[in-house]
Amino acid sequence: MLGQINKIGLFFLFLPVYCFGQATDPGPGFQMMMMNNPSLAGSEGVGVLRLSYLNFYPGNNYNLHSVYFSYDSYFSELHGGAGIYLSDDYLGGIINDISGGLSYAYFLQAGKDLFINAGLSASIYHRGFSFGNAILPDQIDPLGGVSIPSSELLSSTGKTVFDIGAGFLFTSGKLSGGFSINHLAEPDLSGTGNYDERLKRKLLIHLSGDFAIGKTQNLKIQPLAYFEIQSGFVNGGAGAAIENKFLAINAVILADNGKNLNIQTGFSFTAGRITAYYNYRFNAVSGNKLLPLSLLHQTGLAFSLNNVEKRNTIKTINFPKL
Repeated sequence: MLGQINKIGLFFLFLPVYCFGQATDPGPGFQMMMMNNPSLAGSEGVGVLRLSYLNFYPGNNYNLHSVYFSYDSYFSELHGGAGIYLSDDYLGGIINDISGGLSYAYFLQAGKDLFINAGLSASIYHRGFSFGNAILPDQIDPLGGVSIPSSELLSSTGKTVFDIGAGFLFTSGKLSGGFSINHLAEPDLSGTGNYDERLKRKLLIHLSGDFAIGKTQNLKIQPLAYFEIQSGFVNGGAGAAIENKFLAINAVILADNGKNLNIQTGFSFTAGRITAYYNYRFNAVSGNKLLPLSLLHQTGLAFSLNNVEKRNTIKTINFPKL
């Protein structure tokens, strides 16, 4: 019984990181970046279908999962890229956040070697609740049992809100970088009407490069960095990926203003038009001494479905495959 109470306490400790720290966000992964910066839609110059699965705090039975699906491509008729994404965050068997959105990016050549993408996104968030398997505080018997039912009546009515985001992407030579502002509408996903619980605007800044090692161009190093701030939460990281035609490995160091230092490593393997990838994140230093060692497992597939016509008219970007 004590173990069950500890899990309940830890669940309510970690849950605010995602509900009031706003949304599940895997960090600097480019496989899900379009959800955070719409200007990346179609920037790789091919149509790419992406599937991702994330397991938060694995091995602790917290039941925190997320799945993500997206497709984006360059369309000459639109003079830019467009994409669609869907995500589902399943938090502890109690909260289920489903979101979907459309992104569009206009491509502009601003100079001989300067390209600018300007993007907009429109999305829908739905938060649903299920309290069937929840154990509330008044159900816990100090002598070691659980009394059912609870005297608290909790509504399972969901909440659906609309949101918008905007972003820019700059590319020059082997370097690219961008910034975006999400949750411009600051939607009330909690449904309480409390301003403090609205989805606060999030500023994201990201940079990456793509440099050949040696003269053969077969091996490349791709440095990357990102920084984000949302309400009182500040997070950032830097690292690099090394890749050849078939294999890529990466390592990123992450830090936040909660005095947490995390390390993420991963790899990807490409065969033809299919890329499979895996990332693992662990906590090296915990500011509150409560974070478990394993923070995140992420795995997924990316399918290059089609080559874009007239792709020589746009600046394509080779992002790190993580």
